[in-house]
Amino acid sequence: MAQSVGPRLYSCCNCRNHVGLHDDIISKAFQGRTGRAFLFSHAMNIVVGPKEDRNLLTGLHTVADISCADCNEPLGWKYERAYESSQKYKEGKFIFEKAKIVKEEDW
Repeated sequence: MAQSVGPRLYSCCNCRNHVGLHDDIISKAFQGRTGRAFLFSHAMNIVVGPKEDRNLLTGLHTVADISCADCNEPLGWKYERAYESSQKYKEGKFIFEKAKIVKEEDW
């Protein structure tokens, strides 16, 4: 008989605080500061820093860095505003650096 499995979670690499759900991943094809990154529709247990304009690979965006609410480990950023119409879908979404999160192994 199959065991019921809870939500598939991603956690902070430093303290294992739950920061995202697998079901909220929009894309795994993003680039972060440290390499590969995932675009999430939602995030949890994070702190959002001040907004700033930043030139990224896809143009100018207003972003806010995000960090773990428990240990303050930098995890990525939140897209606050996209200036190009083709990038508007990112607004309100979160980038988690792959190197900064871990997949919980119970699934």
